Amino acid sequence: MVNLPVRLGSPAVAAPAGVPPVAPSRPLVEIEDLDFSYGVTPALKDITLGIEPRKVTALIGPSGCGKSTLLRCLNRMNDLIEGARITAGSIRIHGVDINQRDVDVIELRKRVGMVFQKSNPFPKSIRENIAYGLRLQGLRDRARLDEIVERSLRGAALWEEVKDRLGESALGLSGGQQQRLCIARTIAVEPEIILMDEPCSALDPVATAKIEELIQELRARYSIVIVTHNMQQAARCSDQTAFFYLGRLVEHAPTRDIFTNPANPQTEAYVSGRFG
Repeated sequence: MVNLPVRLGSPAVAAPAGVPPVAPSRPLVEIEDLDFSYGVTPALKDITLGIEPRKVTALIGPSGCGKSTLLRCLNRMNDLIEGARITAGSIRIHGVDINQRDVDVIELRKRVGMVFQKSNPFPKSIRENIAYGLRLQGLRDRARLDEIVERSLRGAALWEEVKDRLGESALGLSGGQQQRLCIARTIAVEPEIILMDEPCSALDPVATAKIEELIQELRARYSIVIVTHNMQQAARCSDQTAFFYLGRLVEHAPTRDIFTNPANPQTEAYVSGRFG
């Protein structure tokens, strides 16, 4: 297994190329006794959860239950919010506590990519949307950049639709195409984990179906954590489901069990539509 070093991106330990090896005996992400607050307002309480490699984990629950907050904890996006902080517990990836002071946050966010609720392409060409981040990392070779652009667009099931339009503005794409472009931009830097915060909430049913198909393809290479309010989507796309309520993890189990035989009555009430 390739372990994350204490300082992510240390020259001593390179990021894994291609498909990383899987260690089935231990979760890829280990969240233990986690408490999180916005100022004096608690948002997460005593969360313990393991996220398995190369599986899709869905986080479900009513609005305000803490699922998006937890998602943003996994790549420290909450660091950007004044007063937001972990007050207890830990999050470990490959056994490394990602909130240690000497963890390189930029490298962490390369390894743990994020796709947001609203697609956010750069106001640049389709090609440059993917190449821009690679240029910032120092990659200048045009042939190599073109290779990664094509590979990433193919990985996001978008290449055939845009291969003759790479010089055109990404803002001219449809909403569903823009979201897939954002996924292509994320996978261009070869992350290990992809976080998706309600990636289909602004899309029509046809575009949503394409994103869901893409998730099924991506799971072979990436560990995916998705926040969704759509129970049918969680049931279709995920291997594991975690149900949150009022900042607490109520139940975490294989998705089939959550939707057909939940252990907690509160979970059953939510997935059956009786509240939430």
